[in-house]
Amino acid sequence: MSEQPAVSVVVRTKDEAESIGRTLSLLAAQTIAPSSETIVVDSGSSDHTVAIAREAGARIVEIPAATFTYGAALNTGAAAARAELVVALSAHAFPRDEGWLERMVAPFADQRVCCVCGYEGDPEGRRLTGPRVQDAADAARYPHWGYSNVNGCFRTELWRQRPFREDMPGTEDKEWAWYWLRRGYVTIVDPALGVDHDHSDESPRERYARWRREWLGLGMFVELPPYGPRELLREWWTEQAGRRSMLRARLSPRRFGELAGTYTGRRAAAKAAGPPDAPRLVPTGPLKDARIPALRD
Repeated sequence: MSEQPAVSVVVRTKDEAESIGRTLSLLAAQTIAPSSETIVVDSGSSDHTVAIAREAGARIVEIPAATFTYGAALNTGAAAARAELVVALSAHAFPRDEGWLERMVAPFADQRVCCVCGYEGDPEGRRLTGPRVQDAADAARYPHWGYSNVNGCFRTELWRQRPFREDMPGTEDKEWAWYWLRRGYVTIVDPALGVDHDHSDESPRERYARWRREWLGLGMFVELPPYGPRELLREWWTEQAGRRSMLRARLSPRRFGELAGTYTGRRAAAKAAGPPDAPRLVPTGPLKDARIPALRD
């Protein structure tokens, strides 16, 4: 067997032929690419995703589509990984330069770090100007914000002790991080680790499904306040939600999808239960609808 790689990159795919070639090409151009490995976990693609990934030199692991959850697919990839650090990367998340992967693994020189990820906004919607360290107290204030498996990295040793939950439709990343934050570790969110990743072309139906999935997952480990028709109407009428005007927010079909997904997801979450080792997080601050980035139409 070849020398152990410094980092394993796990990319989850299904019908990603339009983007997977670009993603893998950008990974191959990374400064530490010679000491990394790339694993593609495909859940039943019907296009040329697998062929493109194989041609690019990625190791392919195929799983039945019926078994897919985000946590289960990532657990499959992590089980195949040989490195002590695993990067989770969406198939349509594109690193911005050749030093991205090197920056991704650098924070793990600090043994307190369990995971890192990158995006531009802080939990209150302001622009991040540098790394932010999240501990358990910060996560309790902002449980909707933190580690993301869209473009994140975690310690394989910790994953072996406690894999991602496979019963969650989403937010398995933040639930996993919360487990370790409660044990003294920290998460680092750094805009320098960001990628180009866009959902702004989603249809109202797709927006509904994503919002429902995220809120249902969040409610499986966070004690959410009640959210009924009155709260739904208040949010629709008073929240601008990243749109250019209140009128655009109120009339946006995608916004209707977001609100409907929020409502059904949070109602379903009230009935969800987690395993004994994952007690629900009780927020210490106001819970804003900031779990999912506001997207303009």
